[in-house]
Amino acid sequence: MSEIDHESPTPVYRQIAALIVAEIENGALEVNRKIPSESALTQRFGVARETARNAVKHLREEGWVFTVPQRGTYVADRKPSNESAADE
Repeated sequence: MSEIDHESPTPVYRQIAALIVAEIENGALEVNRKIPSESALTQRFGVARETARNAVKHLREEGWVFTVPQRGTYVADRKPSNESAADE
């Protein structure tokens, strides 16, 4: 699944984020490795730069990636999400 469905009720930036998460989960994007730049994402998915930026922002907020200023955005070493539930 690498296509964006413009008819879907899911916002395009979330669809892009989901595709990147799938690449992280299947090992195509490895921990501490760069993800594609916003520019590359705009070309790959045929979207505006703001849409690509929102996808990366969403991934950062969800803990999938981290950004190093002037260097790029990298795949985070993400722990299973059920770990926080075990702490309660």
